[in-house]
Amino acid sequence: MSRLIRPDSNFSPSNGLLRADQFQIAYATNDIDAACAIFRNRFGIDAFRRLEGPLPAGGRIRVELAWVGTVMYELLTASGPGSALYMDRVPDNGFAIRHHHLGLLIHDAAQWAALAREAERVGTPLLNLRHNEGFMRTCFVDAPTLGHYLEYIFPEPAGLEFLNAVPGN
Repeated sequence: MSRLIRPDSNFSPSNGLLRADQFQIAYATNDIDAACAIFRNRFGIDAFRRLEGPLPAGGRIRVELAWVGTVMYELLTASGPGSALYMDRVPDNGFAIRHHHLGLLIHDAAQWAALAREAERVGTPLLNLRHNEGFMRTCFVDAPTLGHYLEYIFPEPAGLEFLNAVPGN
């Protein structure tokens, strides 16, 4: 069997906002249980790891994560105050699953700082900038030209442990 040989990359967001280690594809939905069933029955993704809790503004978020090879799939839903960033592309009526973001892994503090500088240089604000001490730093960049967001994730030890425990399919 032949294998695809991918070129090595010198990941550095200082060279462009897509110049980070993409590892995730995320979808927003207004019915996460139905979305999980579709991913199970149509796409063969059986095992998920759940993460849920409050949003800083008072709403709630639920995320289901699953690895397939080197790609992590994320299904998410949110409601209440602070949920617009997650649900703004999902229609108000009827069941829907919509592409939400590509997840880009940041490997170290220098890359995190380079991301902030590059976002400022191109005039794109870092949205929902968060740091859960010991777990991970995260933020979004809106990429309306592409029709989705970019989420940057800089995991710390507990975050790496969490991501490594997401089930493979």
